[in-house]
Amino acid sequence: MQMVDVTGKEDVVRIAKAEGFIKLKKETIKAIRENKVPKGDVLSTANIAGILAVKKTPELIPMCHPIPITSVSIEFDVVDDGIKVKCTVKSLGKTGVEMEALTGVSVTLLTIWDMVKALEKDESGNYPSTCIEYIRVIEKIKS
Repeated sequence: MQMVDVTGKEDVVRIAKAEGFIKLKKETIKAIRENKVPKGDVLSTANIAGILAVKKTPELIPMCHPIPITSVSIEFDVVDDGIKVKCTVKSLGKTGVEMEALTGVSVTLLTIWDMVKALEKDESGNYPSTCIEYIRVIEKIKS
């Protein structure tokens, strides 16, 4: 087992975009929009967590190369039944950034769940309708 050898590759601009969705109760979405979630500002906290996750990807995924990240952006689309998250990562390097984009979107979604879990629980403490889904790479560019 070994990391892929990228020694001979030239540095090029690499961009990856990943997205995912978290299904939430309508009441939870209302609390997020009105900034009334007890833990604080959900989207700002999730944004910071996603950016940090991108930078820590090689520490979490064993065969990922540590690469120079030149840009990370997290976008939110809050809809009536949840939040769509998109993470765009850019680098100038020898290997792609799709794992970083996937890690960023995943941790952003997990942070949203953590921030709102008190609002999402039912009377027995479970999450019958909360769901993270559709995590995928939507675009990969090498130029």
